Amino acid sequence: MTSTVSLSTTPPPIDDFQAWLLGFTRPTVWLEFGALAACVLLAWALAWLLRQTLGMKDAPASVLFGRKVFDGALFPLLLLLLGYVARSVLLNWVPLTVFKVAIPVLVSLVIIRLGVKVLQAAFKAAPWVRALERSISWLAWGAMVLWVSGLLPLVLEEMESITWKVGASTLSLRTMIEGALTAGAVLILTLWVSSVIEARLLRKAVGGDLSLRKAVSNATRALLMFFGLIIALSAVGIDLTALSVLGGAIGVGIGFGLQKLASNYVSGFVILAERSMRIGDNVRVDNFEGTITDINARYTVIRSITGRESIVPNELLIINRVENLSLADDRLWQSTVVSVGYESDVEKVMGLLQDAATCQERVLKDPAPSVALSNFGADGLEFTLGYWIADPENGTLNIRSLINRKLLQSLRENQIEIPYPQRVLHMKPAPEVRPPSAAHEAR
Repeated sequence: MTSTVSLSTTPPPIDDFQAWLLGFTRPTVWLEFGALAACVLLAWALAWLLRQTLGMKDAPASVLFGRKVFDGALFPLLLLLLGYVARSVLLNWVPLTVFKVAIPVLVSLVIIRLGVKVLQAAFKAAPWVRALERSISWLAWGAMVLWVSGLLPLVLEEMESITWKVGASTLSLRTMIEGALTAGAVLILTLWVSSVIEARLLRKAVGGDLSLRKAVSNATRALLMFFGLIIALSAVGIDLTALSVLGGAIGVGIGFGLQKLASNYVSGFVILAERSMRIGDNVRVDNFEGTITDINARYTVIRSITGRESIVPNELLIINRVENLSLADDRLWQSTVVSVGYESDVEKVMGLLQDAATCQERVLKDPAPSVALSNFGADGLEFTLGYWIADPENGTLNIRSLINRKLLQSLRENQIEIPYPQRVLHMKPAPEVRPPSAAHEAR
């Protein structure tokens, strides 16, 4: 009974490769294949049912579900659980052949799928994620081969014998590798939890609610990463009391060299908390105007209408003057100036200016466009046309161009002159110059 319990918790290695191959000639191997196929079908059905029930039919950013049933980590997790159940049942009736390899393969598949999906959800398109995914895959498959072949205990024993002394502690290669793997698992779990919380918080959030939830998400991720790092360091075997000296050094570094960096992080949380600037606002910072597309802990991304992006440190948004064009009112006032000849009909010109703005759909009717005789210029009468628009995010130069084109067409159709600059030159006659010989004769 004792041996049965131990075998049900840990699959034995393949001690005799020839005997393992001979097991495929026994009729009971088909029972194992059938049980494994039933586990695959049942795991697929459960994963599909959960996707439909929870409304996760197409969730590429989800770690558990993904784009399809086989894409997420839920399917291999369910398959591994069902495989352990089937193996425990079959172990009491038939000698195992297929499940000696199936369980280690499923464990490696779960590790690879879970690690890859968590890294993709946490870091998205980071260039180094692909290399880390390949490293996790090679490590998992290598450990699976050592596990199945029975070489894993021998390898661990050899790594245990490789030691070195660091101060008062003696470390072994096995301890360092196991600690590093434990730390990696803890950090992956922390990233998974934080990505799930962020996805839940930011789902269907807009405007000020989006900024507040972004602040909560960033704070939650930083807190979880901190606790995950503490647990990971404990798993490696590092004495956390020794970090007090490091903490003091970091405090001094923040006071001197890292002051700006700490200020940017604090400013980021202040911006997100007080919601003076929100994602989607149209702002002008240091003569750069655009829409806020993202607010991170250290910097804010502002995208202009032309497509250019500016990465602004959060400290500048706190200490400098920032024009928020979207905070109080979405409406924007514009104006255009035109000159006509002094002999033009003033009332007719003002009517044409009014019509040029009123006929545009983007120009607001309330308040209505206004026209004024603003100046007596050197070349003609200057009129100013002012109007309001409610969608500056769709462009400001394009609506001004449409109004100017309509205005130019109307003035030409009504034979109203747009004067060219005129300058009058007064020519004075030059004094008469007498030749020297005539001046001598006069004497």
